[in-house]
Amino acid sequence: MQTVAVTGGSGKLGRAVVDELVEHGYRVINLDLAPPRHDRAAFTRVDLTDYGQTVEALTAIDDRHGGVDAVVHLAAIPGPGMATNATTFHTNVAISYNVFASARAAGIRNVVWASSETLLGLPLDTPPQSIPIHEGHQPRPETSYALAKLVDETIAAQFCRWDPELKMIGLRFSNVMEPGDYARFPSFEQDPMLRKWNLWGYIDARDGAQAVRRALAYEGKGLEIFIIANADTVMSRDSRQLAAQVFADVEITAEVTGTQTLLAIDKARRLLGYEPQHSWREQS
Repeated sequence: MQTVAVTGGSGKLGRAVVDELVEHGYRVINLDLAPPRHDRAAFTRVDLTDYGQTVEALTAIDDRHGGVDAVVHLAAIPGPGMATNATTFHTNVAISYNVFASARAAGIRNVVWASSETLLGLPLDTPPQSIPIHEGHQPRPETSYALAKLVDETIAAQFCRWDPELKMIGLRFSNVMEPGDYARFPSFEQDPMLRKWNLWGYIDARDGAQAVRRALAYEGKGLEIFIIANADTVMSRDSRQLAAQVFADVEITAEVTGTQTLLAIDKARRLLGYEPQHSWREQS
């Protein structure tokens, strides 16, 4: 049984990740400031902005563990505007550095963390270079939150350069949703501009957790970055028509049919075997 430390395991995505990993036979340690809603995993309160606490949390904690095999790093101020710009940037970069460096100090070579779709130019006030957006697009952070995520990816690239045996996977999650969030999705139909800020994308937390599990099992080495979204959009309207209406001057460079996502998940499908299993259409 592999032991996995999940930072931020009490959060919206974290809860789904803990459930997914436990259900697939992992032993999970939840490292968070906030206590969890349920006790499916052992919980230890850790301030990850403190490097000493972080390295200790990944090395050994009394009756919790004597070392972990992998780290899933989700802890952060979860979006722009939730704190002041400088606080968001400094907090999130410090936490990620502490987790990455502590994992290295502990000899952990399997690290998966939450990057963000915000790196793709959200809220897309400047149109994307093409549609669908994929991992090959140049990162374009427009907020302090997104800038911190770009710093995370840069740090990870250098850690992997320092250690060729290290695997670090950054998952650029779309807007995380739980089933209870889907009741408001029909209201988006009234105005396509309401959700144009991320090309009408979303990720069901359970599918996000699936992506995390598959990333942990991925046998490659080095840095890999994946966009993780659901296979469809939040809209009932045809995706190609939406893109042509709202981003009339942007080239559509791939076949898009029906309500297909405009946040490309082809790489995650190809390398991780990721395939979304949940849609808001089944919940409403």
